[in-house]
Amino acid sequence: MLPLLTSAQIRRADAYTIANEPITAIDLMERASKAFVGWFINHFPDKKQAISFYCGMGNNGGDGLAIARILSQHQYKKLHVKIARFNDKASDDFNINLERLKQTAIPVIEINKGEDLPDEDSTIIIDALLGAGLNKPLSGDYERLVKYINKLNRTVVAVDVPTGFFSEGEVPPEATAVKADLVITFQQPRVNFLLPESAPYINCWEAVSIGINEKYLQSLNSAYQFIEEKDVRELLKPRHRFSNKGTYGHTLIIAGQAKTMGAALLSASAAVHAGAGLTTACVPESGLAALNSYQPEIMAIVRSDHKLPEIEWDKFTSVAIGPGLGKGEDAVALLSAVTKNYKKPVVIDADALNLLAEHKGLLPYLHAGSILTPHMKEFDRLFGNHTSWWHRLQTGMEQARKLQVYIILKNDYTITISPEGKAYFNPTGNAAMASGGMGDVLTGIIAALLAQKYTSLQACLIAAYVHGKAGDELALPNRLNVVLPGKLAAQLPVTMAKLMA
Repeated sequence: MLPLLTSAQIRRADAYTIANEPITAIDLMERASKAFVGWFINHFPDKKQAISFYCGMGNNGGDGLAIARILSQHQYKKLHVKIARFNDKASDDFNINLERLKQTAIPVIEINKGEDLPDEDSTIIIDALLGAGLNKPLSGDYERLVKYINKLNRTVVAVDVPTGFFSEGEVPPEATAVKADLVITFQQPRVNFLLPESAPYINCWEAVSIGINEKYLQSLNSAYQFIEEKDVRELLKPRHRFSNKGTYGHTLIIAGQAKTMGAALLSASAAVHAGAGLTTACVPESGLAALNSYQPEIMAIVRSDHKLPEIEWDKFTSVAIGPGLGKGEDAVALLSAVTKNYKKPVVIDADALNLLAEHKGLLPYLHAGSILTPHMKEFDRLFGNHTSWWHRLQTGMEQARKLQVYIILKNDYTITISPEGKAYFNPTGNAAMASGGMGDVLTGIIAALLAQKYTSLQACLIAAYVHGKAGDELALPNRLNVVLPGKLAAQLPVTMAKLMA
């Protein structure tokens, strides 16, 4: 997994690399700048485009100066450097790179405090004003310059972190920050790149390796981790000869009402396709015909509105409850029965989450290792209203520890939060999956993996990754604008087989 570091941790990692590789600070900056240029020239190959660099006087500005010089060595001709001299302090590495830049023909102008901002004719702007580590909103000349850049309506590429954007912590509402079409960041993305507050400021990002010591990065034991495909490949267990349906467990999906049977069908179908040896759906009698016709491989426990069904809890290796369940008295009784009678981790989704929010007395009965799968509104119903995703993330880490459960907080980068205080960001998935029923499919996948004796953490990480990967395989090559949940469920065996190949 790729550790996601805070700005303070990144400074420590840079210092460790400098001391132990060993390498000088200016040479590490040169290496980072070359990594930036390597990615840039492959995606902006037109060397006749005019490019302007807006550089501060710290190390981010030093990166910008070095990038301009290296691009000139690659025969980019129309380069312009503009230095924001809004204070009297400059970093040593900035000064070294400024002297190196003077050996080229690249024109340099300075923007001093309070001066009129220069006209801008370039089609591409490189933002190297401030970078990471910002801990207060922009003001004064920096705020004025950033607003000017944003109004130009040009292609903007930020070096490491857009100026004014917080790498971690709460992003202030209506913050003034550079709106970047692309961020080329060093070594790994920042945590806030993966939260929805980044949307107004970052269209896309790319992390380029600059050779920071990997063992040291891992030793920092960051609370934030980014899942990689190799992690999921290592976790998935292929099927072996002489195994049978009993080898892969029996999952129970408690879901559905007369008008919401689709949720139950999708969740149970996903469990079948994700490899549960046996799948039983506990559904209302009115939904039995739909279940049998939709997926004959699924068995049924039929329930009525007025009487709890008799369930042999010990025969099931996993249980999920919630999709389309409703919020009536029968649903409350079912949830209560699950929390009090089933002695293994339970997957709780949708209506069951909302019932937990209304009946918080059931929370202490959750078996350790249970998995809650809320979207933003369900999360806030459970744990209180939040003003930011960073705040939501911190609450999730606190509640996962307190309740000894796993929380899958759905998002573009779906986050698995563990009782050990870790947050794992999932990289797969796309906007074509924004369709009703996708969460029901995810629940079924998690339940199937638990049935196959994956741990709760493994089930969360694999399910989130495979769910998004199947959506990517359907949407991206075929240029689909919408991926339907039922199609995604059917894709699961193919996606999982590719990962295990």
